[in-house]
Parts: sequence; structure tokens; C-alpha cells
Amino acid sequence: MFYMTGFADEASANIDVQIAVTKELGWKNIEARMMYGNKNIASISDEEFEDLQQKLQEAGVSINCYGSGIANWAKPITDSPESSYEELIKAAPRLKKLGTKFVRVMSFAVPPELRNSKSWDYADEVVKRMKHLVQIAEENGLLLLHENCQNWGGLSFEHTLYLLDKIQSPAFRLVFDTGNPVFNRDVRGEGPYDWQSSWEFYKNVREFVEYIHIKDARINEKGETVYTWANEGFGNVEQIITDLVARGYHGGFSMEPHLALVFHDESVQNPEEVKKQTYIEYGRRCEALIRKIYGC
Repeated sequence: MFYMTGFADEASANIDVQIAVTKELGWKNIEARMMYGNKNIASISDEEFEDLQQKLQEAGVSINCYGSGIANWAKPITDSPESSYEELIKAAPRLKKLGTKFVRVMSFAVPPELRNSKSWDYADEVVKRMKHLVQIAEENGLLLLHENCQNWGGLSFEHTLYLLDKIQSPAFRLVFDTGNPVFNRDVRGEGPYDWQSSWEFYKNVREFVEYIHIKDARINEKGETVYTWANEGFGNVEQIITDLVARGYHGGFSMEPHLALVFHDESVQNPEEVKKQTYIEYGRRCEALIRKIYGC
């Protein structure tokens, strides 16, 4: 019917802890981002990769998706794309060994001064780069899932649809993150720009959605992003999941709490035990909400 997974590095960068919290939740999947310190599947050593394989096999846990750094918010469209190409090439044989098909990607960061109508000046370059990544994916039997985050395609649903129109490949689909629109501006037309609507973004791209990230947040009176428990912010979490279920969705729900740890904000730090327990509690609440919607 559906399966649960998550960015377990929000519980710990230690793979043993990631596996432990996954098993405590009764789940069998991890969306792998950071492990063995500040490394990912493409950058860990051969010895660490062998250790990862052994530990996953012994625990009966799988990597359902590689939460890569490919073309992400730290890779500006104004810089060289080579590091993103290299990451996918390095990760591909390891993902094959792990039986992992999904790869979360983005479409390169857009500098703040270009997050407006000028972003379209880079449309051809973004498509060119993404087509190259898709070609690598096709050659390796991988499915790239573009996330609506702080990247070119995430600037609006029209940007995402443009990519999908220009890159028509079975190796290129979407992962929709419910929380990201809350703190990203909708840069269609001329400014000033309002915050994106999670429901509006989702509604316009839902036919291309292969996978879901559960995150939620709200904007406080100071204009700051405050992350919340799922369905307690402005991410339209229940509305989106309800629509997915009505449309026959039977895929994965990957949670990315951002409560005890925010991957891209080093100011958010908590003790290991707090991160673990927050991750577990978030997982239980998410699964309960999803089971209620599915009626199971």
C-alpha cells in the first residue's frame, strides 16, 4: 500500500544509530544522505561502503533512495556542474549493489539576486545540465527525482513543469516536499513575490510525482521559518496526502523533520539523544496520520 522511510541522518550521522531508529519504528528503509561523518554514498571509502552493505544486510534494512547533493542548494548555476556529474557517476555502481533506484536531485541553486524573472535567462543552461545527469541515470538504470527545494526548478511550479517538458525521460520524475514551498518565494511574473503555496505547487505537478518528502513549517511574524510537526504548519500535509491516496498512490513517504537538526543550518544543534527521540516521535506521528488517511 505504502512504505515509510526518512532522512535518518537527522537522528545521527552514525549509520548504526540510523539503522537502530529505523528498526525501532518498524520500518525497513532509509533515505541515505550523510553517514560515516560528513560523507555520502558517493564519498565514503570502499571500506566504509563494505561496512554499510554488511550492516544493512544484517539488519534487514535497505536504502530506498539516495538523498544526494547533486545540483543542490549548495551548487550555484553560475558555477561548474562537474562535481554533480562526478557524484552521480561515483554513486551509480554503489547504488546498483545496494539495489537502490531512486536518486533525489535538484536543479542547481539560483543566487538571490536572480530569484526573479531573470532566472529564466538560465533556463537553457539548467536544461542542458539536467539532461546530462538524466543521461547518466539512464545508462545506469537509475531514476532521478527532482525536489522542489531551493533550486532553479523549485522557484515555481512553472519552472518545474518547464524542466519536465524539456526533459521527457522515464529516468526523470519528481519527489514533492510538502514543507519546502512554505519558505520559498513564488517567482512567477514580476515582484514583489509572495510565499509559495504547497497545495498549489503540488496540484500543478502531481501527475509527475513519484515519491513524497514529509516536512512542515510556518512563517512567523518576523518572516522567519519555523519547522513544525507534520500537519501543524502551512505545508498542507494532510490535504496533499489525502489527494495522493485518492489518486491511488502506493509509494514511499520519507520524513525530513528539521526539528532537532537542520541539514543546511549549523545553528540548529541538539544532543544525540534528543535527535534520536525527535526522529522517532516524528516518524510515529507521520505514520499515524498516513494510516488514518489510508484507513488502515
